[in-house]
Amino acid sequence: MQGKGFIKFMAILLGIVCVYSLSFNFVTSKVEKDAKAYAKGDLAKEKAYLDSMSTVPVYPVFGFDYQFCKGKEINLGLDLKGGMNVTMEISLGELVKSLANHTDDANFNKALATAQTQLNAGGKDFISLFVNEFEKISPNVKLADYFSNQDNAQQLKANASNADVKSYLSKEATSAIDRSFIIIRSRIDGFGVVSPNMQKQEGTNRILIEMPGVQDKERVHKLLQGSAELQFWQVYQNEEVYSIMENINKTLASTLKDTTATTVVKDTAAKGKSALANLAKKSNSKDSADLKTAALSKSNPLFAVLNIPTYNNEKGQPSLRPGPTVGWVAQKDTAKVNAYFHTPEVKAIIPQSFKFMWSVRPMAGTKIFELYAIKSVSPDGKPDLGGEAISDARHDYDQKGKPEVTMYMTGEGAQKWKKITAEASADPNNKKSIAIVLDNAVYSAPTVQNEIPNGISSITGNFTVNETQDLANILKAGKLPAPARIVGEFVVGPSLGEAAIHNGLMSFVLAFIVILVFMALYYNKAGWVANLALVINLLFIMGTLVSLGAVLTLPGIAGIILVIGLSVDANILIFERVREELNHGKSTAVSIKEGFKHAMPSIIDSNVTVLILGVILYVFGSGPVQGFATTLCIGILSSLFCAVLISRLVFDSLLNKNANITFGNKATIHAFKNIAFNFVGRRKIYYTISSIIIILGIIFYFKNGGLRLGIDFKGGRTYIVHFDKGMNTEDVKAKLAPNFQNEEIQVKTAGADNELKITTTYHITDQNAGADKIVEDALRAGLSKTGAKYTIESNQKVGPIIASDLVYSAYGAILFSCLLMFVYIIVRFKKLNYGLGAVIALFHDVLLVLSFYTILDGVLPFSLEIGQDFIAAILTVMSYTMTETVVVFDRIREKLAEAGKDDLYGEERNTLINFALNSTLSRTILTSLTVFFVLLVVFIFGGESIRGFIFALLIGRVIGTYSSLCISTPIVIDLGKKHK
Repeated sequence: MQGKGFIKFMAILLGIVCVYSLSFNFVTSKVEKDAKAYAKGDLAKEKAYLDSMSTVPVYPVFGFDYQFCKGKEINLGLDLKGGMNVTMEISLGELVKSLANHTDDANFNKALATAQTQLNAGGKDFISLFVNEFEKISPNVKLADYFSNQDNAQQLKANASNADVKSYLSKEATSAIDRSFIIIRSRIDGFGVVSPNMQKQEGTNRILIEMPGVQDKERVHKLLQGSAELQFWQVYQNEEVYSIMENINKTLASTLKDTTATTVVKDTAAKGKSALANLAKKSNSKDSADLKTAALSKSNPLFAVLNIPTYNNEKGQPSLRPGPTVGWVAQKDTAKVNAYFHTPEVKAIIPQSFKFMWSVRPMAGTKIFELYAIKSVSPDGKPDLGGEAISDARHDYDQKGKPEVTMYMTGEGAQKWKKITAEASADPNNKKSIAIVLDNAVYSAPTVQNEIPNGISSITGNFTVNETQDLANILKAGKLPAPARIVGEFVVGPSLGEAAIHNGLMSFVLAFIVILVFMALYYNKAGWVANLALVINLLFIMGTLVSLGAVLTLPGIAGIILVIGLSVDANILIFERVREELNHGKSTAVSIKEGFKHAMPSIIDSNVTVLILGVILYVFGSGPVQGFATTLCIGILSSLFCAVLISRLVFDSLLNKNANITFGNKATIHAFKNIAFNFVGRRKIYYTISSIIIILGIIFYFKNGGLRLGIDFKGGRTYIVHFDKGMNTEDVKAKLAPNFQNEEIQVKTAGADNELKITTTYHITDQNAGADKIVEDALRAGLSKTGAKYTIESNQKVGPIIASDLVYSAYGAILFSCLLMFVYIIVRFKKLNYGLGAVIALFHDVLLVLSFYTILDGVLPFSLEIGQDFIAAILTVMSYTMTETVVVFDRIREKLAEAGKDDLYGEERNTLINFALNSTLSRTILTSLTVFFVLLVVFIFGGESIRGFIFALLIGRVIGTYSSLCISTPIVIDLGKKHK
C-alpha cells in the first residue's frame, strides 16, 4: 500500500481537528452544569450566572471565554431544541410598485397582478415575469417612463430600454432582499436569540430563519414583520450629559435608600476623591460586571451598572471622553438601565429633548453596549431627517484605500442635510455627531467635519468591508418599502424537543451497537477492524459537522445512522472479495491485497452515486432535508476514507505482526457458497409481481382521492396537540369544524391516542398579519369544547407559494437525479442498455414506494403523508438501487475484461448476468440486512416525527434490494441485442 505515512498523518490531523471541534461542547456543558448547580432551579439566577461567565476564560490552555466556546459548539436544530423556524418573503410586487411611484396605470397593475399569480403557481424570478407580462399587454410602451426619475438618473436613463429597466429592477430587488436580511438579522440579535440561523434562499425572494428556544410567536411576528424606520438625529456629547447622569444616580440612590446603606460614599468623600476619579477607575475595564457589589449598587445604583467613558488627560487626571457615547453597559444590565430611566422620579428630571438609545450591537469582542443621548429638537418629537431623504448609498473606498460609505440625498433631503451638518460642524473645536438610527437602535454616529451642501456624504471610520456594505444597505432601507411577510413557520415546544433528543440518541446508540455486534459476529477478527474504522468514522463525521457549523437535526441523526450502515457496505464488499481469494487458496496477505484491489471499483461507483444524490438533496431540499443531505455527503466522504484507507492500515499492521486474521467463523465462513439462482430466467415473474403492485397502487390512488399530500406540498397549517387523555379523532374533528367555517380540516393521531395532528387550510391565503391569531383562536375555541386539558406542542405553516415551489423542486430533484444516474452509468460502463436498465429500475422503485403508500394509507397507525422528507426518502431509495446495481455491473465488467470481450450475447449473456448476481449476492443481502436492521431500530425508537420518513426508507431498502436483483440487471437482457 503506497503513501502509508501520508494517510497516517492525515488521519491523525483529522482526528486532532475533530477532537478540538467537539471539545467546545464539553467545556460549555461543564459551565452550564455549574450554572444549574449554582441556581438550584432558579432560571433567572442560572441565566445571570451564564451572562457573568460570557467573557470569562473557561477553555483550558487556550483561554477562550464561554461566549466564544458557545459559538463553536454543535448547533442543534429546532426539532432537538425547540423554537421557531420562519420563512419570510419580501414583497417584490410592492417594491416594483413603489419604484414606479405607485402608478395607477391599469396595464401596469394588471402585469403586476398576473406576475404575482404566476409566482404563486410555482414561477421563479418575479421581475422577469412582470417584464414579460407588461410587454405582452403594452408592447409599444417603454418601462422607463414609469421608473426613470431625477433621483435614479445615474442608474437609469429616461431613454433606457426594457432590458435596461429589467436589469435595474433585478438589482433593486436583490438590494431590497439584502437590506431586509440585515434589518431582520439585527432585530433578531436584539431579541436575544442564542445561536440564530439565517440564510437567504438563493434564487428566490425568501429568507429562512431558525430561532432556537423562542416560543413567543406574537412577539416574533411583530419583530419580523414591522416596517423598518430609518432616522437621522443630532446627539449630545458626553460632557453635556454627565451632569444629568450624576443627577439620575443621586435620585435613584435617594429613591432606593434603605437603613442598611453603607458609608462607601462618605469614605470616598473623606479621602477627597472626586466621583469622576472613581468612575475612571471603573471604566478602565469597560465591564460593569466587576462593579456589581451590594454596597455600590445601593449608594450608586446607576453607576453600578453604567460606566461613564473617561480617559486620562495630559496631566494624568481623569477626564470625560469626548464623543457621542455617554455610557458603557454590559448586555445583561441594559434592561436594568432601561428600568431606571423609566421610573417616575428619573423621568421627571430627564429633559424633554433627551432620548436614550443603545448601539445596535455590542463593542467588538465584548458584550458591552454603548448608550447614546439623542437630541430631540422638533416640537413633535420627530427626527431631523427620515429615511425617505436617501436616494442611494454605496460601499466605497477612500483615497487611502480604506472602506467607507458614500451616501446620496434626494433634492429635498440635501437641503435639510446641509442645515443639519452646518449646525453640527459650526464649532471647529467641538464638532458634533449625527446618529444613524434604525428601529430605535444606533447603527453609527459619525462626527460631522464640515457642512455638506450637495447631499453627497462620506461616512468614514475604522470599518471593515462587511461593515460598510451593511451600513450602505441600512441607509437604503428607508428608501423604498418592500414589506416582509411570514409565509411559512414551524414552532416546536421544548417538551417535544426533549423527547426528540432522547429518541434520537436512543436510536443512534442502539443502531450503532447493532452494527458493531453484527460485524464482530459475522466476520470475526476482520469485523473488529471494521468496527474500529466505524468508530473513527463517527468521530470524523461529528467533528466535521461541528467545524463546518452545520445544524444537527433529527433527520440529520437519521442520516448519520444511515451513513454508518452504508459505510459497512464498503467493508462487506472488501471482506467478501477477500473470502473469494482465500477460497482460491491464496495466502491471507495476498487475499487482503487482492480483495481491496477488486472491491475498489465497486466501492467508488456505489459511493459516487450516493454522493450525487446527496448533493441533489442538498440543492433541492430545505430545512430537515438539507440536514439529512449534509450528514449524508459528509458521511460518505468520511466512510470512504475510514473503510478503505484506515482499515487497510490496520490490516497491514496486523500482517506485519504475523497476527492471525480471520474473516468469519464456522457458522458464517461458508454462507452463500455455491448459490446458483436463475434470476434472469424468472425475470418475467418479477415483472408481473411489480406490475400487480403498481396496478393496485393506481386503484387505491383513485379510491383514496389521490396521494395524501402534506402541507409542504399543498400549503396549510398543522398543529401537534397533546391531551391529558386519549381522544377520538372524529369527535375532535366534529368539535373543530364549525369554528373553521367548515373549511378542510384533518385530525389524525400522532403516535399515541392522546397526541393529535390537526391540519387545516383555513385562512392560509390571507396575507393579513392577524390571520395566524384568527386560526389559532378558532383552534382553541374548538378544542375547549372537548372538555380535555391540552397543550399545543408545535405548529407549522406553509404558504401556497412555498408549497408550489416545493412541488416543482421535488419533481426536479427526482428527474434530475435520474438523468445524472443515466449519464453516469453510460460514461462509466459505456453501454446504453445498462444506463436504460438502471433508470427504468429507478422509476420502478419510485412507483412501488408510491404504490405501497397509497395501499397502506389509513391502515398503519402513523402518518403516510407525502412531504419534503418523503422526497428525501425516495431519493435515498434510488441511491440504494443504484448502489446495488452498480456493484453487479462492476462484476459483469470485470468478467468481460477477463474474457477479453466487449460484450456477450444470447445465452452467454444470461449466464454471465446470473453469475454476477449470484457472486455478489452475499454482499447484497448482508448490506441490505445491515441497513434494514439499523432503519428498524430508528423506526422503533426514533420518535413519531421521523417515523413516516424511516418507513419509506425501510420499504425502500426492501424494494431496492429486490429491484437490483430482479429488475435493473435482468432488464438489461431485454434492452440489449439478442445476437451479435
